Amino acid sequence: MRRPFIAGNWKMNLDRSGAVALAREVAIQARRFDYIELAVFPPSVYVEAVAEVLRDTSVGWGVQNVYHRPNGAFTGEISVAMLQDLGCRYAILGHSERRQHFGETDEEVNRKLLAILAGGLVPIVCVGERLDEREAGQTLDVIRRQISGSLAGLSADQMSRVVIAYEPVWAIGTGRACDALEANRVCGIVRSTIGGIFGEKAAATVRIQYGGSVTEENAHELISQPEIDGGLVGGASLSPAKFAQIVQAASVIAQQTRYT
Repeated sequence: MRRPFIAGNWKMNLDRSGAVALAREVAIQARRFDYIELAVFPPSVYVEAVAEVLRDTSVGWGVQNVYHRPNGAFTGEISVAMLQDLGCRYAILGHSERRQHFGETDEEVNRKLLAILAGGLVPIVCVGERLDEREAGQTLDVIRRQISGSLAGLSADQMSRVVIAYEPVWAIGTGRACDALEANRVCGIVRSTIGGIFGEKAAATVRIQYGGSVTEENAHELISQPEIDGGLVGGASLSPAKFAQIVQAASVIAQQTRYT
């Protein structure tokens, strides 16, 4: 069965002491929860400090972006080898904020994805439609285009190591979460699209997170949907209490459904 995965994306927030304190509290809270996978994504400048706190705990850590080239004159970028050196296990790719503010394309996401997989890390590949695309009835087309472009050239074996996050852009940071049934429907589209490209086994095993104003109030309803395997949590992950409630909801669901 698919193991639920909760990821906390801290985005460009906190200072060093705040990041360390938050990581410490997440690690303490994580001792209460079983059956789920849990990771946090601090700003890259604080990854090493957070890693020191989380080492030898059940909480993993990763980065919010990476560059596909191994080294060279690429000012401001971070390579997969650097992530490995810091003990990172995960990387977020193609977040809507990267696509919107920095013009990141599916082709760029694909190059980063191939580099991450070659380095043995776990990628979380984000897909999702803007509000104007949803209102124009283009959600299906957008999702399929982003998946086929971002995952181009992967083998079925490589696909088994990829996590997908469905993030409706209109719900990110707005407090306007997608209705649970609708989120489940679109995650089902993600799964069927993957099945059409990589086969039914890959579709059945791929984990699909929901992201977009996940809160302690709506987490249980969202994560209990059959096509949703966890959450990519933004603002609520900055609050130890709120994040713990989201993780607890996933843990309860995991126990009830006997996920392992």
